[in-house]
Amino acid sequence: MKQEANGLGHGARGNSTSGPHELRSGSALLASATPEQEQAFLESLDDNALAALPWIFEFWALPHQLPPAGDWRTWVVLGGRGAGKTRAGAEWVRSMVEGDTPEALGRARRVALVGETYDQALAVMVKGESGLIACSPPDRVPRWVAGERMLIWPNGAEARLYSAHDPEALRGPQFDLAWCDELAKWPNAQETWDMLQFGLRLGKHPQQIVTTTPRNVQVLKELLARADVAHTHAPTEANRAYLADSFLTEVRARYGGQRLGRQELDGVLLDDVENALWTRAGIDALRVTDVPEGARVIVAVDPPVTGHKGSDACGIVAVAVVERGDPNRWEAVVIEDCTVQGVTPQQWAEVAVAAYHRHGASRMVGEVNQGGDLVGETVRLVDPMINFREVRASRGKVARAEPVAALYEQGRVRHLGVLAELEDEMCKMALSGFEGSGSPDRVDALVWALHEGMIAPAKGRLNPNIRNL
Repeated sequence: MKQEANGLGHGARGNSTSGPHELRSGSALLASATPEQEQAFLESLDDNALAALPWIFEFWALPHQLPPAGDWRTWVVLGGRGAGKTRAGAEWVRSMVEGDTPEALGRARRVALVGETYDQALAVMVKGESGLIACSPPDRVPRWVAGERMLIWPNGAEARLYSAHDPEALRGPQFDLAWCDELAKWPNAQETWDMLQFGLRLGKHPQQIVTTTPRNVQVLKELLARADVAHTHAPTEANRAYLADSFLTEVRARYGGQRLGRQELDGVLLDDVENALWTRAGIDALRVTDVPEGARVIVAVDPPVTGHKGSDACGIVAVAVVERGDPNRWEAVVIEDCTVQGVTPQQWAEVAVAAYHRHGASRMVGEVNQGGDLVGETVRLVDPMINFREVRASRGKVARAEPVAALYEQGRVRHLGVLAELEDEMCKMALSGFEGSGSPDRVDALVWALHEGMIAPAKGRLNPNIRNL
């Protein structure tokens, strides 16, 4: 460790022979060290190295704050509120602009800093606690020229501020580097982004970073789908060392079970599909924190055709049905999604049986279109006492799912807490088909469970050994 730190000039990045991976290893070792080891490490540094250490971001950075490997043009940092996105943007701009000494040239000379407004770009990207001025070592602090909305570094590099309210201001200037903050909330987002791309043309390999909390906007979705775009991601808790415990406790308690929480805290891009059978807002409105007493639990299994790492998932969903009065008024709570992928038939059967016993289920149903009798036989090899019923699909996935979606619209199906991956699949089931990748195995299992527990009883079909849907 001493050898890595010694030789670093005050605030220097380029003088060290250690790369980001070695520095990250040093940071991990220091984080897990005892107080005595920490003290010994710090005492091993000479004055020059000790002064430089706070400014070597690669040593302290979280994984999502370091640029990905590869020949990318755009790096997107997706994260929850307070996840350290701004710091990642400022430090990456620093790494591209600074040279080995304060006057030495870096890899970038002309930088565009684009925010929602000029005021926000100045307050966050330039003068904020994680902005460019605060992150720069004393001998490399850029000078702010208010009249020109421009930062100037000691080596002559310049960064100008731009606003998404004024995309035309990007017509004409040219850059070799850009930092776009909170792209997902920009007005005129597509026009501003397009104008920036025309100007990002200097140097051999102009690059840009986007730091944003995700929102369902087209410009961001299209950007993430491009082959020349790399991205990193982290929830708010990834940066908990720099956040108040009371803040995390409060926002998780208040928003953790909601769509807003998944977006603003988990940093997940929630892309609702047009004509979807379910919406996130609709699911959010149907959450509960406990299961009514006396509910009858059904576990449904949608097995994959094969059992290896490339197989579709084995959908396994448990549903508790509240049977009160007329079956047409029964209600249900989806209590667990324990779907697994890349496992053998024996393994998924063990998971399904474990869920059956964990919830005291009265029945397990499994689709047999692909596996036939082997599905039930596999389950009974794990536990021959399971009350297992075969179900067979006679209609397409959308046609099977629509009656179940109608139960949600009637407010008769609720979710116990947040079932994130299941809900993601649900919101990609559209009238035109499944808009996600792969097969909606979780949704299939959900449909089978609710069909067995609610739809079939309402139709008076309680007895057949094999159900068709």
